[in-house]
Amino acid sequence: MLNEELTVTDVSYKEKIEKLLEKAYSSRINNLGLSIELGQQALALSREVNRKDLIAQSLNRLSLFYMIHGRYEESLSMAKEAIDYFEELNDEMGVANAKYSIAGIYYKTNNFHLGLVNLIDCLTIYKKHNDFHNLARTQKSMGTIYDFLGDVNNSFKSYEGSIESAQKAGDLNLESNAFNPLSGLYLKQNNPAKAMELIEDSIAMKQKTGDTRGMAFAIYGRGKVYAYLKEYDKAELDYLQALDIHERMGEPLGKGMTLNKLAILYSTLGKDEKAKDYFHKALQYCEEYNIAAVLIRANQGLYEIYKRQNDSVKALEVLERYIKMKEQLINTQTLMVIRNYEMITRIESMEKEAQLQKERAEILEKQRRAEQLAKVKQDFLSTMSHEIRTPLNAIISIAALLNEKHFDKEELELFRSLKFASNNLLMLVNDILDFTKLEQVKVKLENRSTDFRLFLENLKNTYNGLALEKGLEMNLKVDAEIADFYELDETKLGQILGNLISNAIKYSERGFVKIEVNKVNNFGENDLVEFKIKDSGVGIASHIGQEVFESFYQIGPVHTRKHSGSGLGLAIVKKLVELHGSIINMISEVGVGSTFFFTLELKKSQACQHTPSSLSDELNNKTTLIAEDNLVNALVSKKILTKWGIKSDHALNGVDAIEKAKEQVYDFILMDIHMPGLNGYEAAKAIRETDNPNRNTPIYALTADITSENDEEYAKYFNCVLRKPIEIDKLFEVLIKVQMAVR
Repeated sequence: MLNEELTVTDVSYKEKIEKLLEKAYSSRINNLGLSIELGQQALALSREVNRKDLIAQSLNRLSLFYMIHGRYEESLSMAKEAIDYFEELNDEMGVANAKYSIAGIYYKTNNFHLGLVNLIDCLTIYKKHNDFHNLARTQKSMGTIYDFLGDVNNSFKSYEGSIESAQKAGDLNLESNAFNPLSGLYLKQNNPAKAMELIEDSIAMKQKTGDTRGMAFAIYGRGKVYAYLKEYDKAELDYLQALDIHERMGEPLGKGMTLNKLAILYSTLGKDEKAKDYFHKALQYCEEYNIAAVLIRANQGLYEIYKRQNDSVKALEVLERYIKMKEQLINTQTLMVIRNYEMITRIESMEKEAQLQKERAEILEKQRRAEQLAKVKQDFLSTMSHEIRTPLNAIISIAALLNEKHFDKEELELFRSLKFASNNLLMLVNDILDFTKLEQVKVKLENRSTDFRLFLENLKNTYNGLALEKGLEMNLKVDAEIADFYELDETKLGQILGNLISNAIKYSERGFVKIEVNKVNNFGENDLVEFKIKDSGVGIASHIGQEVFESFYQIGPVHTRKHSGSGLGLAIVKKLVELHGSIINMISEVGVGSTFFFTLELKKSQACQHTPSSLSDELNNKTTLIAEDNLVNALVSKKILTKWGIKSDHALNGVDAIEKAKEQVYDFILMDIHMPGLNGYEAAKAIRETDNPNRNTPIYALTADITSENDEEYAKYFNCVLRKPIEIDKLFEVLIKVQMAVR
């Protein structure tokens, strides 16, 4: 019948194929089988006439239909073939449409990173062409990924952006498609009234447009609101109606989601056997179609039932399956893309504009992507280090200045806790910032004489409150043969132990966390010291082994995202222990607990010596220019320098610094990097290269931006780079060294 309608003598092949594809696309909302049949006819006819543009369009449409139907391998193959044709034809819109199908395949089969990357590519091209129809589809899909991963802020932005784009396109179907998941977000925010309002609007739109497949999702969404309101009979009716439509339409994702929701509903009602039956149906179906999100939730639901029924064998079996799936779900690049969506989109747009007119050879494409990811990382590290470490500079520096005050015993204990906690906060921030440097093997140990027992006691006190909140007992046991002082890098050893202790607390719901430090051998001036962190937590399966120390690996405990993190902690521990010339080991048993241990060879030392007053006199009456836009940090720096008898002038920005450098000669210049108007790089360059009395004055970069240390372009303008928060001893050593050299 269809062929009879389209076989008209005065209709060209191109028109026939385009009509077939148009009818196939419009049929997808209520007859997916017909869409696939028409798409296959269009592809066969396109190949017959050997029109590359029509072959590409037909492949792309079929890929979309197969993706919706859950035939992911066929869909992916067709989309990739379509992209080859579109790239040969320089059709970037065609490429974007094919990537949209590929993105759908990836995020429906748990590879959220590749799904998001392809969607960002689509978004950039659709924005360029003001294609609001496809923008709405893409933004809704991105919202789905963010929603599942718990990124509420970006999820709201994406869904609301989808609604706005759909309204501009005048497409009620696409608008209602975004209303549905947005309703779910409001439900998660404990706003059922708003959720019901949105889902009812979605259902009304679907009734108006006749979108049967979309109607099933909308009815399913209303069922969720009814379940939240404990109107379980209405929820069950909606779920069953949605399931019936999904089965008739051949919609695998919708069917899997609805089976799982019915199981959860029956579990809530105490109908455990019926719930288990539906959970097993959901698992069987979703394993067939590789619907990872539903698989994880179904396993979690089954675990709760078996646990409630005291069936420990079945509960453990399901729990291990749940943990394994959840651990494999998110990787490092997904997290990075999620947390930097706006930045990546901006960079993608800029680089795409420059690349669109160039030859799209594979080697250039790979190079472009590598440079783009490096730029994202560099920008992120620069912004993160500056914005977070700048206020920390004030806190830590003020604490250091208070160090010389006389406190009573109680005040001294509080002060030490404050000082150590602020340093610990800096350590945690540095986890993400220092990881790049560890990857590039640019980190060195900076050993100093340390009161070892006080260091360990402070470390315990920092985490003791967190342990007590969870009802855990925290113990510190130090071998009597341990020396009082060792030469060590307190910050890096603190990072190692801090990460291990915080993990032990995080993954222990009851019991204890033990810190044991023992001397195991002696080599003259050096002791071989063993560190052990024990817990009574969930434990780690034996087959996982050293994988827990891989970058961004998620240990994946039993419940929800309350245990999630960056996945960097143990990777940093491994690299820092290796930096000390040792290795980190682990013994663990599921349900019993874990022990992490390593040994370090530490050199014994004498008590720390404070700065001799005779050396301080070397700086008396010296002058410095402080270029700093943050007034609190400028005040702190000035206070530190005043202690040593140094007189300071303050420049509020780079321009001000250049002007002051013209007026008088200084003994030193401390230059912040991130300043408005003219940054520290440019100001230092101007002072070095223009006629002024400070062309040869030592200039020190004093910055919270850790990426500045590796900026080779501007290195020649600075004598050295000093980090914020200010390390007072290091600043003193640098200034003294200059004065001693002058003498």
